[in-house]
Amino acid sequence: MGRQRVLPRHPTWADLKFSTAFKAAFWLSESAMHCTYYEKMTVGKDCVRLNLTHQQYLDFIKFINDKFDRGQNGKPILIKTDAVYGKNDAFYDAKGSFSFLDTCNTWSNNGLKAAGQKAALWTPSDFGIFQHYQ
Repeated sequence: MGRQRVLPRHPTWADLKFSTAFKAAFWLSESAMHCTYYEKMTVGKDCVRLNLTHQQYLDFIKFINDKFDRGQNGKPILIKTDAVYGKNDAFYDAKGSFSFLDTCNTWSNNGLKAAGQKAALWTPSDFGIFQHYQ
């Protein structure tokens, strides 16, 4: 069957080991997709509305789908964990690796590019994304 990992419950900076930081900094750690289901989205300073054409939407969905590791059945691989962000959160195995140069914000920025939306050339933080949507 697929790999199973257990993510730590609410890690803090105090839990960060040198070996973990080294692996993350130099692309030696695996990636996971943290997915949250929202029943309702509210536009605000940290959530903007995107107006996508049908093709841009399809390109965006393809970008996202291509980032999941998949099991033999072709479905994304759920990571069973006790880490709880909320009842609508789940973690899945993902392709690629994580580093200080390739963050979740870099990933999001690349998704915007794939959908033909405004995006930064490169950004490790959300500032580089949101500055295009003020």
